[in-house]
Amino acid sequence: MNLTVIIMFLVFVGATLVITYFASKRTQSTNDFYTAGGGLTGWQNGLAISGDYLSAASFLGIAGAIALWGFDGFFYSVGYLTAYLVVLYIVAEPLRNLGKYTVADMIAARFEMKKVRAFAALSSITIVIFYMLAQLVGAGALIQLLFDIPYSISVILVGIMMTIYVLFGGMTATSWVQMVKAVLLMIGTLIISFLVLLNFNFNIFTMFGEMKNVTAPELEGPFLNPGSQGSSPLNNISLIVALLFGTAGLPHILMRFFTVKDAKTARSSVMWATWIIGIFYILTIFLGFGAAALLTREEIIAANPAGNMAAPLLAERLGGDFLMSFVAAVAFATILAVVAGLVLSGASAFAHDIYGQVIKKGKMTDKEQMLAARTAALSVSILSIILALFAQNQNVAFLVSLAFCVAASANLPVIIYTIFWKRFNTQGAIAGIITGLVVSLVLVILSPNVMDPSGNAFIAMEPIFPLDNPALISVPAGFIGAFLGTFLGKAESHEKYREVKVKSVTGISTSDVSH
Repeated sequence: MNLTVIIMFLVFVGATLVITYFASKRTQSTNDFYTAGGGLTGWQNGLAISGDYLSAASFLGIAGAIALWGFDGFFYSVGYLTAYLVVLYIVAEPLRNLGKYTVADMIAARFEMKKVRAFAALSSITIVIFYMLAQLVGAGALIQLLFDIPYSISVILVGIMMTIYVLFGGMTATSWVQMVKAVLLMIGTLIISFLVLLNFNFNIFTMFGEMKNVTAPELEGPFLNPGSQGSSPLNNISLIVALLFGTAGLPHILMRFFTVKDAKTARSSVMWATWIIGIFYILTIFLGFGAAALLTREEIIAANPAGNMAAPLLAERLGGDFLMSFVAAVAFATILAVVAGLVLSGASAFAHDIYGQVIKKGKMTDKEQMLAARTAALSVSILSIILALFAQNQNVAFLVSLAFCVAASANLPVIIYTIFWKRFNTQGAIAGIITGLVVSLVLVILSPNVMDPSGNAFIAMEPIFPLDNPALISVPAGFIGAFLGTFLGKAESHEKYREVKVKSVTGISTSDVSH
């Protein structure tokens, strides 16, 4: 066990616990717990969004996917980055103006029926579980590698840390941990990228020239061209569809827009986040291809079969124990920051939407709401830890892409129709969520991820559905389901839509306007 690694980890854990301690003193109400009182500035929330979004899938998963599969791995960087254009131009401002704590709040602003809120919450919880799995798998692999302790113990330790942040510090602690993590992640990535370029005399063409010689029995095409994994063009298109549209339906990202005071600040947040996230994904070129050039394929796979340890191993090769320790601490911070946001998002769906609004009909004191939120946070943490213990050998970038698929299929159609379609009604909202959720989950179960005749998946048989990521089918299905549900359902008054339209643009309810 490396002493430098231990010191780095202890410094980070100590700093985040101090943040949580001070944040706990400012977390006195439900509003503080879910949204940090709505008091973050644009740059603060932009940094926190970056910290929330740049997860283990980005830092560990993409670096590993590029190192093992070349350009096919870089698809993830392209998809994750371009997704923010959808968030910036379509979702951010209306969501901030219409919502309160959760995505379901925003939909309920137009449709007040409990069924709509309950299905929206169920969809959010499913997405959070998929996403959480990816983060905990990455964390387990990292701690196992660094401290030489069993994977199961590693996952439980990370789970305890994330639970402490959320239970005691709520959104305030989570936001500041995400900001610190975003700064550390960018510093670590810039250092590694600089050292990779130094190895090639700052000539990127020399680096890619070496990539042409990368060969392996598993590669089914040139390393620098699409198709090295043997994936069909439809498979790659389906993955891009999931990544491009999924971000705009991710509950833990959308929840961040409620932590600022108004829509203008929400837009400023997205601008800050887009720049930071854009620079990071460009630098993944050097993390992934640098690992492929400077490490052997065998040592990357030996550390983790899915390639999740490529970035820490590259740091060790370039900067010795110190850089490896720093990068490992950054990766740990990355995971903790994201899982804390996910726990908060899942807890809000349970406690605020299902328990508070559906079961208790909104008749709860602030103290009861806080107790319900903390109980839900604890429950989400325990469930995620248990599931992560069975998903050790899955690539974390791939697991996250499934979360994006469900978000794009179940949440996004309803969000867009709620804001922009006058004819949209309650039946359409319910049909859209159910169709997107069921189609995406069923197709995942029938896909090569779950069915593989070689025995490398959960069921040893030929897959019934050919695509790894079903977004190409499930996203249109979500939109079509909402469309058909609307026309088959009962027509509703357009008065509510007019109010939502005004409020989504201005943040002002028509009922608040006096003449």
